[in-house]
Amino acid sequence: MIDTSIDFTGKTVCIIGGSSGIGNATAQAFHGCGAEVHVTGTRASEADYDAGEGSDLTGLVYHQLDAGDDAAIVALRQKFTRLDILVCSQGMVLYKRAEFEPENFAKVVQVNLNSLMTCAGQFYDLLKEAKGSLVIISSTAAFHATVGNPGYNASKAGAAGLTRTLGKAWAPDGIRVNGVAPGLIATKMTKVTTDNPKRRDATIRSIPLGRIGDPDDMAGLVLFLASPLAGYIVGQTIIADGGLLL
Repeated sequence: MIDTSIDFTGKTVCIIGGSSGIGNATAQAFHGCGAEVHVTGTRASEADYDAGEGSDLTGLVYHQLDAGDDAAIVALRQKFTRLDILVCSQGMVLYKRAEFEPENFAKVVQVNLNSLMTCAGQFYDLLKEAKGSLVIISSTAAFHATVGNPGYNASKAGAAGLTRTLGKAWAPDGIRVNGVAPGLIATKMTKVTTDNPKRRDATIRSIPLGRIGDPDDMAGLVLFLASPLAGYIVGQTIIADGGLLL
């Protein structure tokens, strides 16, 4: 008999980059399903976040973290004695062709790709003990060109590859590793498009579902991947883009 409930009561979840956007919607979804949820963000405290920016830290445990700092990730790990689910939702993008500069390219890759491996490695022992789940948020940019953002594109393609490799490497340890590749989702990071009527309308016309995605659309998919309902899914990056890439 299939257990069709999604109940995370008694589970401990950590969402890197969970202070806003997709990560925050996912954090609140896990919290609503009974989990103890920890989130990270770059600001000093939860008081520095505004709900108007897509941040709701109610009921969550907040930790300041610069995901580009490996030492800070190591220090974060020391705050946990158990972890059932790790969601890596950290990310950055630099516009106006800034990523063509080597130092900016490296900065984006450090946050969007290298830190994924650091987080995974640091929390591996706890995830193995819990027979837990790791979910990596990448992007549909992993599957097509983004001409102005080589660092973002390379890092997201790398994230999809890392998901496959860790999925195969860690499945024997009882850890399921999967990923989500969002299309255009309305967050702070995508305001360059969503706040520009011409760009927004052109994008909507290219999406078969006829709308821009919402962070809650991604949160539901993450919960599914971390739940027993996805118990036989390993190493996959699920595209969730309203049909855009079709």
